[in-house]
Amino acid sequence: MARRPEHLAPPEIFYNEEEARKYTNNTRIIDIQVQMCERAVELLALPEDQPSFILDVGCGSGLSGSVLEDQSHTWIGLDIAQAMLDVAVEREVEGDLILGDMGQGVPFRAGTFDGAISISALQWLCNADKKSHNPQKRLYKFFSSLFSCLTRTARAVFQFYPENASQIELVTSQAMKAGFLGGLVVDFPNSAKAKKYFLVLMTGGLAQLPQALGTDGSSEQVDYAKKREMAKRARGKPLKKSRDWILAKKERRRRQGKETRADTRYTGRKRPDSF
Repeated sequence: MARRPEHLAPPEIFYNEEEARKYTNNTRIIDIQVQMCERAVELLALPEDQPSFILDVGCGSGLSGSVLEDQSHTWIGLDIAQAMLDVAVEREVEGDLILGDMGQGVPFRAGTFDGAISISALQWLCNADKKSHNPQKRLYKFFSSLFSCLTRTARAVFQFYPENASQIELVTSQAMKAGFLGGLVVDFPNSAKAKKYFLVLMTGGLAQLPQALGTDGSSEQVDYAKKREMAKRARGKPLKKSRDWILAKKERRRRQGKETRADTRYTGRKRPDSF
């Protein structure tokens, strides 16, 4: 069984120049990263048709940032691995890039961001790479500083790979201690390969946790494939207010945990003009 990357070396050492390029040029990794980032943005439940300012924690070479750009959002990326940021600069990503250790907190003013995402980075904080590292304290430092720099209606969504139940408890307890509400959303819980963990955190209000994918026996992977195919086409989106557009919007609201009317044969049907 392959060892987990966080057991091999600290992230700034593990992701050297060779590993950074390998990670960024692997089409399978890119495809998975795009899917997970699209899902994370979906779980942010951002306002419809409105650009937002997003923090990408553990941004790496900017693969997630490219997804944010495609959705017209502005972003700033934070990462501890210089080699990954160098690749991001070569890729000419639009977001600003900051070299930093998230375990020391995020260095931004209060209320700066409309949301935050993180793909495959949070589990690194559960390990002590130095004698001075205390995972519990580093997680709390990170979450408390993140809570401060988000608006009071924002969400933060972390896709991560917990090693065991103890890590899940460690991460969620420190997030709640820092002031967040929310919890864990597990997509495709019965699939060994497709199963994904998303920690969905909210800064305020009583909002229902979004529904997990793949819990009703149906597969949602087709929707991701459809999204990628639509993104490749210029002007490939369904016409606004059409039945397909309305059904897609309602499905998106359901995934975000918002109350949505059931679909019927009348959904999207054009009403006759009134006299």
